[in-house]
Amino acid sequence: MKNQKQNSIFSFFKKRGFIQALATLGTNPHIANFLRGALYTGPGKKLCVPGLNCYSCPAATGACPIGSFQAVVGSSHFSFSYYITGILIFFGVMVGRLICGFLCPFGWFQDLLHKIPFKKFSTEKLKPLRYLKYIILVVAVVILPALLTNETGMGPPYFCKYICPQGILEGGIPLSIAKESIRNTLGTLFSVKFTILSIMVLLSIVFYRPFCKWICPLGAFYSLFNKISFYQYHVDEHKCISCGRCKRTCKMDVDITKNNAHLECIRCGECKNVCPTDAISSSFQWVDKKDKVKEVKEA
Repeated sequence: MKNQKQNSIFSFFKKRGFIQALATLGTNPHIANFLRGALYTGPGKKLCVPGLNCYSCPAATGACPIGSFQAVVGSSHFSFSYYITGILIFFGVMVGRLICGFLCPFGWFQDLLHKIPFKKFSTEKLKPLRYLKYIILVVAVVILPALLTNETGMGPPYFCKYICPQGILEGGIPLSIAKESIRNTLGTLFSVKFTILSIMVLLSIVFYRPFCKWICPLGAFYSLFNKISFYQYHVDEHKCISCGRCKRTCKMDVDITKNNAHLECIRCGECKNVCPTDAISSSFQWVDKKDKVKEVKEA
C-alpha cells in the first residue's frame, strides 16, 4: 500500500521533459518581450525563481537567485541577505538538487542539446572537474563581489558578468537581435560570453550536462542539501539484485546503491525507471514518517 501511494504521488516525474518545459515557461511567461527587446519590470522581479534563469531575459518574471545574491554581496551597503539566502536554503531543504533535474531552464536546455544525434562520451573519468563548481560558488559568487569593489564601493556580479552562459543565451543574444542600439554597443565581453556559451553548447551535445557537473554554483549550493532534504531516494536492499543497471543508466555518474543522497544526483528518476525489481523509490520524509505511524496503529 505504501509503494502504491508513493507511485501515485511521484508518477508524474516520469514526464520530466514536460515538467522542465512547463517550469521554463512558468519562469519566462512574457514571450512578447522578445520582440520588443524589453524587460519585464513588474513586482515579480523581486522574487527569486528556483533555477538558473537570467534576470535580463526579456521574458523572465523573476530573479535568478545567484544574480540576486551577488547584487546584495556586491552592493556598497553590504549586509547579509536573509531573504535570498533563506529562499535558497528553503529550496535546498525541500528537494535538494531535484531543482536541477526538473525546474532549471538551463538544465533543460542542456538536456535538449544532448538529444542531438551525435557520438556521446562518458564523464566518468572527469570526476575531479566536479569540484570546480564549488570553487566558483565560493570565489566568484561570494568572495570577489564582496572584496573587489570599485571606487563607489560596488562589486560586480563576477559570475553573472564574466562566466554564466545563461545570461548571454537568455539576455544578451535576444536583446541584441531586437535592438540595434544594443548591437552597436557590443564589445569584448559579449564575445567572451558568447564563446563560453558556444563551448557549453558543443560540450552538451557530446557530454551530459557539463555546466551542471562542472561549473554551476547554484547546483553546487543545492547539492549540499541532498543528504538532509525532505525529498529523498531509497534503495531496498532486499529487492536490489546488484545488476548495475541504475549505475549504467545514470548520466550524472552516480551509483545510487552506494550513496542514495550523492551530491551529484539531480533526482531525475532514470534509475527508478530502469530498475527491474522496483528496488529504488523516492518520497518526502514526512510521508514516510506518517506511513510508519499509521502502520504501527494498524498493527
